[in-house]
Amino acid sequence: MKSKDGFSKFLYFSVLVSFVIPIIYLSVKIILISTDALSSPERPMSDYTLMLLECVLGVVVIHLPAFLEKKFEFSIPKTLYIMYLIFLYCAIFLGEIRDYYYHFPHWDSILHTFSSLMSGAFGFMVVDILNRDRHTSINLSPLFVSVFAFCFSVTFGTLWEIYEFSFDGLLGLNMQKFRLADGTVLSGHDALSDTMKDIILDSIGAFAASFIGFIHLKIQKKKSDTTER
Repeated sequence: MKSKDGFSKFLYFSVLVSFVIPIIYLSVKIILISTDALSSPERPMSDYTLMLLECVLGVVVIHLPAFLEKKFEFSIPKTLYIMYLIFLYCAIFLGEIRDYYYHFPHWDSILHTFSSLMSGAFGFMVVDILNRDRHTSINLSPLFVSVFAFCFSVTFGTLWEIYEFSFDGLLGLNMQKFRLADGTVLSGHDALSDTMKDIILDSIGAFAASFIGFIHLKIQKKKSDTTER
């Protein structure tokens, strides 16, 4: 979406501010804790580190659509862009800063399903751009496009789980929720349940997006064949 409308710009700046202000607040908080100026923090140091990391990541990835548009010269649909901004706000500000992951038991599940639907739709858009590129002679079938979109979405979700696992280990965070809000460390099957649930939901969302896209492409192809006749 190379030229954002008024609502998209407002939403973009609102979400960006919701990341920048906590970055300033959390940076001061972490400094005070590390210098013992704040002897009794409300939460563990790892929680503040996680929130700061997520907000910094949010500031970076909120500009990803603009980077992709400029790099590959295509336009992201307005609806998909707005969905992306809403997802970032719900995942980072509401989820991490406002503790929705703990206050609402199914918050993480909703976001994973939502993100897999978005990435599945984006996968369809990527293939559609390739199909329409005048420099290429490929014309992929609806089934192949759907399989690609499904694999694209599931791969994105898997890479996210790898990111969470890596930084949980490196920085002592709790993105994969192997530790409860009261500090209790889960073990065995319970420790794996959050990660496996996320992967399953990613797969379900990816399949739903792929199935809907497949039906849409089949209808389009049928209309095209009818017109040519």
